[in-house]
Amino acid sequence: MVARGPDGPPPLGQAPTRAVHSASVPAETLRLPLEIEDIKKVLPHRYPFLLVDRILEMEEDRRILGVKNVSSDERYFIAGPGGKPVLPASILTEAMAQAGAVLILCKPENRSRLIYFMGMDRVRYRRPVSAGDTVMLEGTVVRLRGRMGSLRGVARVDGRVVCEGQMTFALGDPAP
Repeated sequence: MVARGPDGPPPLGQAPTRAVHSASVPAETLRLPLEIEDIKKVLPHRYPFLLVDRILEMEEDRRILGVKNVSSDERYFIAGPGGKPVLPASILTEAMAQAGAVLILCKPENRSRLIYFMGMDRVRYRRPVSAGDTVMLEGTVVRLRGRMGSLRGVARVDGRVVCEGQMTFALGDPAP
């Protein structure tokens, strides 16, 4: 459902607002863009391992677009070529998986479930990610069947692909 102004759709250049249901507060409706406090209501992750800073776009059962702002004070930086600190590939992969988890866990029937990262296929790391970069995390549903599914993730910095791959997940039983 897209929120519309009194005179129809939002003005050009302004993102439409979509209703998103929260996992931890079933009656609460969240509005895009989802900020960090909204994301905390959906994902169980917390600092320093909550890696998605904002959700800009979401189409239920189809795709999601999130943001990871890379800061120089993040504790998991490693020395890259020439001693320049770079974001580890495993952290970048986890950020893509977390964006996908927001998409899956926002569905009303998945609100009380946990999502488990089961595997990765065809993952490629194209370029290093450094402090100051803004990583756009796009997740697209490849397959959803019952409690299993897979997502294709693509991470971009300045429009250039830095990481891509397919991730498999499973949904756990709802909490009692």
